[in-house]
Amino acid sequence: MGNGLRLGRIAGVAIHIDWSLLIVFVLVASSLGVGLFPEWHPDWGPGLIWATAIGAAVALFASVLAHELSHALVARTWGIAVRRITLFVFGGVAQIEQEPPNWRAEFWIAVVGPLASAVLAAVCVLGAGLSMRPTEAELEDTGQLFASVGVGGTLLLWLAQVNLLLAVFNLVPAFPLDGGRVLRALMWAVTGDLRRATRWASGGGQAFAWFLIATGMVMMLGVRIPFLGGGLVSGLWLAFIGWFLSNAAALSYRQLLVREALRDVPISRLMLGEFATVPPDLPVSALVDRYLLHTDQRAFPVMANDSLLGMVCLREVRKLDRAAWDKTPVRDIMVPADQLASAGPRDDAGEVLSRLAAKDLNQLPVLENGRVRGIVRREDILKWLALYADLGAEA
Repeated sequence: MGNGLRLGRIAGVAIHIDWSLLIVFVLVASSLGVGLFPEWHPDWGPGLIWATAIGAAVALFASVLAHELSHALVARTWGIAVRRITLFVFGGVAQIEQEPPNWRAEFWIAVVGPLASAVLAAVCVLGAGLSMRPTEAELEDTGQLFASVGVGGTLLLWLAQVNLLLAVFNLVPAFPLDGGRVLRALMWAVTGDLRRATRWASGGGQAFAWFLIATGMVMMLGVRIPFLGGGLVSGLWLAFIGWFLSNAAALSYRQLLVREALRDVPISRLMLGEFATVPPDLPVSALVDRYLLHTDQRAFPVMANDSLLGMVCLREVRKLDRAAWDKTPVRDIMVPADQLASAGPRDDAGEVLSRLAAKDLNQLPVLENGRVRGIVRREDILKWLALYADLGAEA
């Protein structure tokens, strides 16, 4: 997933929307505007139906956001930072920066999401009930009940069903779904081994994913499945969800192996200790000709009297018009020191790799007491993993 569009911050957590979310937004709004809401309200005009459908799609993703925020807020109570929540084609993900410290933290962080969705479902049902007139609430025919409620009641009744489905689906014990994380927490509690618990939970997640893929293929062949229906589009979508879950389960286990391999490896072992620096008044053309073209170093500390002023790399050069290279000093395009992400020589290599990934960077300066001690590059960490880490070893 890319960074997408940033909406703002809630409780200190950055909220992003991935562009893939537009696919689901269109699908949800279209299915409601063409199918469900006209069936519930045959007397409504097209304008009202489509306005309600669009409002329902927005409310759906607000519900997903509330689900992910619950994960983030509980994670904070256990001292785990959550920098960003991203809503994307399959729902949402709270980007938790480290593994929970113990199985209890994992359990509560995972289980609170489905609980939040279940609470939202209950609140929607209560709200829909309060919005009905007594005569409407007494209707026994479901079709008449739906037809009799207004816009607010329609939205709440639909959201109640969707949030209940969200809670139930996430409780499926298939890693990395919330239910799979709850299962991992319980396995972790029994075995005392996070790697083994993750491997087993990941295997269960992949088995469930392949079940979804097989079911989707059967549906594409015209077989109707209870509660799921049938048809090419529904089957293709279910198989696509299964494929995504399978990859996510395997990737989650792989990420744990990487973090464990890099744990207690100080970044001073992996950093580039000998590196070139550049003065702030150096023209960008000289930076390119003397440094970028003749070394494999791609980021250069900008120094003046042993003080770090900033960093300049290929990314900043690319943003500048070629015609301005001769007249532009490095200081005009560098990233100032106070805006730089950095590492310390004793920082855990796994944490630094996460920092690089979170900020979409390829290198960081390594600072000690304000002085540059080295540069750590993503490629150096990956090279160490390739040479020294046995990521295929079983626990």
